[in-house]
Amino acid sequence: MEAKKNPKMEIGRNSSIYFAIGLNLMLFLSWQGLEYKTYEKEEVAIDILDVEKEFEEEIPVVNVNTPPPPPPPVAIQESIQIVEDVEEIEETVIESTETSQDDAIEERIVEIDEVEVEEVEEDVQVAFAVIEDVPVFPGCEGLSKKESKACFQRKMQEHVKAHFTYPQTALDLSIQGRVSVVFVIDKTGHITGIRSRGPDKILEKEAERIISKLPQMKPGRQRGRPVKVAYAVPIFFKLLDG
Repeated sequence: MEAKKNPKMEIGRNSSIYFAIGLNLMLFLSWQGLEYKTYEKEEVAIDILDVEKEFEEEIPVVNVNTPPPPPPPVAIQESIQIVEDVEEIEETVIESTETSQDDAIEERIVEIDEVEVEEVEEDVQVAFAVIEDVPVFPGCEGLSKKESKACFQRKMQEHVKAHFTYPQTALDLSIQGRVSVVFVIDKTGHITGIRSRGPDKILEKEAERIISKLPQMKPGRQRGRPVKVAYAVPIFFKLLDG
């Protein structure tokens, strides 16, 4: 015969409920432990602020020296003196110089001998390449046109070599390049209108100095008359390596 168990005395009958309650209780205690905060009392300064008393700042009184107002303007009394006109002025009558249709024009035959023709000398400038008679460089006299032109160019190169000086500032700064110089040989054979273009002002100034040393020449001629002749010459400034 088997003994019957009492259901009220069953130990594992409500074990799941007890487990859930215990689990929730542990989670609650863990959460409270994490959220709990403590403070060190030595580092916290607890002061009492008294805001009842108000501080009143005294503003000093500054006396400003205000200048006195300017005096009222003095009324200027103008005296008007009436002068009697005792002088008689003669009026100038201007007669018209215009002619009308009623005025007769005297007919006169002008002779050819009475007409004077004034020749106006034109200031012509011709390029060296197309001039009929090139300027004559000193030492190139008595040559043909072709020989005189070749002699001019040769003398020009010799002049540049004889007066060439490399500026010391350009040497220190390693400045080099080609300078194109344009100038005019006027009707008297003098050098005028020197212009230059190059890589630097230092070289341009030196090239213009060389051209200004050119001697006076016999002026070029176009149709038998002396004219201005434009000429261009390149001057090379080159540094030697090493």
